[in-house]
Amino acid sequence: MPQESNTAVTRNLLELPKNLPVPQDDGTARHLAGMKLPDLALPATDGKVVNLARLKGRTVIYAYPRTGVPGKPSIEGWDAIPGARGCTPQSCAFRDHFAELKRHGVAHLFGLSTQSTEVQREAAERLHLPFAILSDAALDLARAMTLPTFTAAGLTLLKRMTLVIDDGKISKVFYPVFPPDKNAEEVIRWLQAVRSS
Repeated sequence: MPQESNTAVTRNLLELPKNLPVPQDDGTARHLAGMKLPDLALPATDGKVVNLARLKGRTVIYAYPRTGVPGKPSIEGWDAIPGARGCTPQSCAFRDHFAELKRHGVAHLFGLSTQSTEVQREAAERLHLPFAILSDAALDLARAMTLPTFTAAGLTLLKRMTLVIDDGKISKVFYPVFPPDKNAEEVIRWLQAVRSS
């Protein structure tokens, strides 16, 4: 059984520690730009089933490793894994910029992780997210798209990335994403640049 750190129980999930290791571009997301999404349905925290390939208009989906649960220990060494820490601040940033993303033409916004819908639902409710989180617990989407992943404590987790999808086809890939709490602003800047060009 993997060891979990008991000292991390009091950590503040809303804040990023200083001196986190910065993830490097390992090339594992280069094939995604221009890719059509596979015809797959994923369960969402709002009780619906979402097929990203069939959504019309512009969709933004941010993939992240896993959401921490307040009062529960983190995976041992989590903060030392480049790009692992920061799922809660990233989700909160997308929550806080939700209306602005909509104004810039985003029809659909989702989070995505390999955690179960039950775990994701707790986070979505606790963080008051105005959008759903999708579960790829069976890794169907990750395998079909060869998404960048890593393993920790025996779990296969998505590396942090954000995809802009237009009518089922990827228009833009943000990878690696760092710092995660600035990702929503980075997406908005790109949307503004695209509109003005």
